[in-house]
Amino acid sequence: MSDYRELLESVRSGGVRLCEELPPGSATLPDEMHLQALWFAGQLGRDFVSTDGRAVRVVQFGHWNHSAGPDFLHTAVEIDGELHSGPLELDHRASDWEAHGHAVNPAFNEVVLHVVFAADHSSHYTRTSEHREVPRVCVPAEVLREAMGLPLLEVADAHPGRCFNPLGSMETRHVDALMLGAARHRAMVKARRRKRTVDVLGEDEWLWQMIAETMGYRPNKLAMTLLAQRLPVQMLQKKPAEAESILFGAAGFLSAESYQQAAPESRDYLRGLWQSWWQVRDDFEPVPERAIPWKLSGIRPVNHPQRRLACLATIVRQWSEFSRRCLREFNAVELVDWMSGLKHPYWSVHYTLKSKRAAKEMALVGADRIRDFQINHLLPVQLAADRPAAWEFYQKIPAPAVSEKVDKASLRLFGETDRRKNYLKKAWQHQALLQIYQDFCLRDVTDCQSCPFPEQLAQWRG
Repeated sequence: MSDYRELLESVRSGGVRLCEELPPGSATLPDEMHLQALWFAGQLGRDFVSTDGRAVRVVQFGHWNHSAGPDFLHTAVEIDGELHSGPLELDHRASDWEAHGHAVNPAFNEVVLHVVFAADHSSHYTRTSEHREVPRVCVPAEVLREAMGLPLLEVADAHPGRCFNPLGSMETRHVDALMLGAARHRAMVKARRRKRTVDVLGEDEWLWQMIAETMGYRPNKLAMTLLAQRLPVQMLQKKPAEAESILFGAAGFLSAESYQQAAPESRDYLRGLWQSWWQVRDDFEPVPERAIPWKLSGIRPVNHPQRRLACLATIVRQWSEFSRRCLREFNAVELVDWMSGLKHPYWSVHYTLKSKRAAKEMALVGADRIRDFQINHLLPVQLAADRPAAWEFYQKIPAPAVSEKVDKASLRLFGETDRRKNYLKKAWQHQALLQIYQDFCLRDVTDCQSCPFPEQLAQWRG
């Protein structure tokens, strides 16, 4: 056995299961906004079978609804070859249609498809206030799990696992091959996810969502993704003068209080945003229940989401250049230099909309975020295309700070040894550890006792 994917398949298809899949409708379902973001990005696919056995294909995913009513507007759905155009509603369960009052709300009368993620024990009918039955699809649990990379466990205990001994006796060249294989496999998984989004939205919108996700980092990754989906970059490019105010307004950061509480030197900038925002506010401001779910506690001032939005606004103004450097003429080193040089007259010297001027100029986007953007989004595309220069650059990228998952994965595989330290030096090694941790440690609820990974390692000859 010499390929990481072959090793993984031997575990999943060889009669050995790490754990039974959790049943549909379990508490593991994420909130609706997360599900909506996955749906709109095309990560759940576009071909389904309705609950009454008809073939369903989503031809057009439409756009987010900022107001009350169905989640998505102007969608196009083909059902048994017949095209239907109209809104689409997404819920956790079929029973939510009644529970949320959609059945008696005329705003839902034109819905062409009801998408749910868990089957109810009793039968439910999706009917409008005009007594029309709305076709329904239930997204299979395995599709959702794959789209989310959803593990069975949140974390695994931090101690050497049973794989410690076989790895300890393995030649370094074989361990290297295992780690490189895991890193390559992770890149291929990311490349496949990209392909799904590109298939439904195109390359530019994929790139826009990925840079927004990167700017969100861990606490605000979903929030930034939602904002990018609601405000497509192609739309923002058509409104260059209003783009910055639309981003801040739709994000919920423009309010009378923000102006009143702002430092005097910040009010001129805020006034300019407001003068633009009030003219388009009705088209882009979400109703309260659709507000972007920002997490602001514990955020360092330099990483405040408002500064990240300013970076996105700056990139929108230079989108053609940014897109060219990321997609058509990708050069990792030159892109780092270009992104590091982005500036903004206000945000290069301010932390928030209310803050006073900083003592010195700050980068709009730091080196860590640029590196994260390349590792998680741009380089997987290059690696999937077998471009040697990309792989060479990838292997040279220094490791970021050791995350909790990377720390636990390295401890479970290598214990407190020098080998562990050697596999924490490069970014690709962290990616490999994360993949192994997700594929095995987070899919085993027996704390290593029933995990087949140690036995499979005995056959590894990378």
